Amino acid sequence: MPVHLASAKTRLLVGVCLAIATASASGCATKPSQMTTGSIPKFSKPIEQMDSAELNVAADQAGRAYDKAPTNPQVGITYANLLLMSGKNDQALAVMQRVAIANPKNSSVLAAYGKTQAAAGQFDQALASIQRAQTPDRPDWKLFSAEGAVLDQLGRPDEARERYRNALDIVPNEPSVLSNLGMSYLLTGDLKTAESYLRTAIAQPAADSRVRQNLALVVGLQGRFDEAINIAQRELTKEQADANVAYLKQMLNQQGTWKKLAKNG
Repeated sequence: MPVHLASAKTRLLVGVCLAIATASASGCATKPSQMTTGSIPKFSKPIEQMDSAELNVAADQAGRAYDKAPTNPQVGITYANLLLMSGKNDQALAVMQRVAIANPKNSSVLAAYGKTQAAAGQFDQALASIQRAQTPDRPDWKLFSAEGAVLDQLGRPDEARERYRNALDIVPNEPSVLSNLGMSYLLTGDLKTAESYLRTAIAQPAADSRVRQNLALVVGLQGRFDEAINIAQRELTKEQADANVAYLKQMLNQQGTWKKLAKNG
């Protein structure tokens, strides 16, 4: 598999891991000393907007809550999400494995466990966990989106896109789902369709920097580098913008990447 496609899959998966988190990761700031056993730490901003230093502080706070209540579903999910954001996929998997053993019928736990399995490269196991978490009588759009992301990892794009559309039937114009759908088309080299979905996603009020970064990638892969950098930098802090541009340059500096994809577009 070309390196650029592997990286794109990682981007899609990270977005899903964050999008279907069930524990609150935002709200009023809470000092560690204010936490009680089993309580969920609260942070001053959503974790996807944190820089690396803020992620480290939040992960340390969540880790101490997890030490006090290692089988608490919401505490475990919060901690695992922070570990995923910090690139500690194996540790996140270990956390969710312990929580899943203690809560074998909790659908939120199964869903989060599936996402950490996928982040660790255990795609077949991840698909099974996510499908077990889904309930036919009350289907969850977040689980449809997560299932789609794993199916894309497994090279089954038609099935993946069907799951994304199932999710969009429940929540029309949800930006995280539209972004994943766009990235699905990126993975098969259809950059024009990918851009169309990502532009629709970024136009939604709830769209965040992950959607913007995915759009910047697709635009850049079509050779529109200045436009891509402008998208990557828009409405972000300097550190977030610099990180987005660094990622974009890393992807686009691979010789011939966008030309190879453009031939398939």
